[in-house]
Amino acid sequence: MFKEKKIISAREAADLIPVGSSIMIGGFLKCGSPTQVIPYLLKNKTNHLMLIANDTSFVDSDKGQLIAAGLIEKAVVTHIGMNPETGRQMHEGTLKVELVPQGTLAERIRAGGAGLGGVLTPTGLGTIVEENKEKITLDGKTYLLEKALKADVALIYASKADKYGNLSYKGSTRNFNTVMATAAQCVIAEIDELSDTALSPNEIVVPGLFVQYLVLKKDEKNAR
Repeated sequence: MFKEKKIISAREAADLIPVGSSIMIGGFLKCGSPTQVIPYLLKNKTNHLMLIANDTSFVDSDKGQLIAAGLIEKAVVTHIGMNPETGRQMHEGTLKVELVPQGTLAERIRAGGAGLGGVLTPTGLGTIVEENKEKITLDGKTYLLEKALKADVALIYASKADKYGNLSYKGSTRNFNTVMATAAQCVIAEIDELSDTALSPNEIVVPGLFVQYLVLKKDEKNAR
């Protein structure tokens, strides 16, 4: 028997994320970004967080608000150019930023979800990216060893889910949401729609076995 997933409110979801957590947050800027739980993280002042994400969004949007509020201690991201607050805090030394090539970030998260120690890639050789990283020569070619990334919590988005936690996506909202679902101890999925019936296998992008909680968008009365 498949087990039904617990539907919780955005407030309850935020309460599951303690101070000092490592948290993956899906989305590519505003595309496919979870937005319901973050306001409650702000209200809870859940700080000393390590953020793993594609970007730090905008100052007034989704994960960018966590940066602006000073709740992020370290950010592992691919770019920060759309959020000037990230750059300001980085230069002032109040925020640690690890910039990772986008493909490398995706592979490091995938490796974490697959139980691998890391990946070998030539991307970044001869640049600042290679600083303090191990180099490995294989078949006469040099690679950087990029260590796997995992998190305590993954806060992701999906267009639709069924009661078993299977997730479906529209278009490019998949982005980092799908790979992050595999690489965290606790996965909280914010969804636009809850299907009354089990999703067709052809619809399922993220199997429900990876998901622990569902947050139905702007419908707190559905929480139980």
